[in-house]
Amino acid sequence: MPRWILLSLLALLPALGIAHERDAANDHTIWSKDIAAFEAADRAQPPAPGAVLFIGSSSIRFWTTLASDFPEVRTINRGFGGSEINDSTYFADRILAPYKPSAIVMYAGDNDIAAGDSPAFVLKEFQDFVHKARAVDPGVPIAFIAIKPSMARKALLPQIREANEKIRDWAATQSGVSYLDIFTPMLGPDGQPQDKWFRPDGLHMNRSGYALWIGIVKPWVDAHGQAAMRH
Repeated sequence: MPRWILLSLLALLPALGIAHERDAANDHTIWSKDIAAFEAADRAQPPAPGAVLFIGSSSIRFWTTLASDFPEVRTINRGFGGSEINDSTYFADRILAPYKPSAIVMYAGDNDIAAGDSPAFVLKEFQDFVHKARAVDPGVPIAFIAIKPSMARKALLPQIREANEKIRDWAATQSGVSYLDIFTPMLGPDGQPQDKWFRPDGLHMNRSGYALWIGIVKPWVDAHGQAAMRH
């Protein structure tokens, strides 16, 4: 089949609601410097086991106030901006396994949808992450922060909503997997994204956005991280 025909067919897959297996061709090595930097930081100051691990894309990376936002628990930030769910899965042996976390909070999927992945494929990617995390640490509690409704990706709102619903419904059938709904309260009365939560780029959150997240995430984090702090 000529290459131009193949590319045209691949471009149609998201519109048809068909998940294309981009992860088979993903170049995870683009994150090698980020992962090496995490490992260097760990060597310089080894994190104590039992912390709550925050992992995922730029909304985690830019969450630089985790320690003060969640003072009742120890936290580790392993977000790397621009990443997709399967990047965290791919590097789990290096940025998850060494920490023996008491719990894991993931925010990812935003970039997956933007790259053309279907909601069904985003669910599969999260399932793969859970399976990998549980292979490393059976029973570790995992929370998925809903994909946010950003101004910059307003056109993708239907796909974002559907991906969130699929993950929410699947999580409800699993032991120790939670869905934290920040999606609904970030919407305006008209059901659309609101710029008040975001930086000027319309994609990354300002402090107000994080404050909203903290109110939703903190009860789960405290419940799953405080036991480790007592030991």
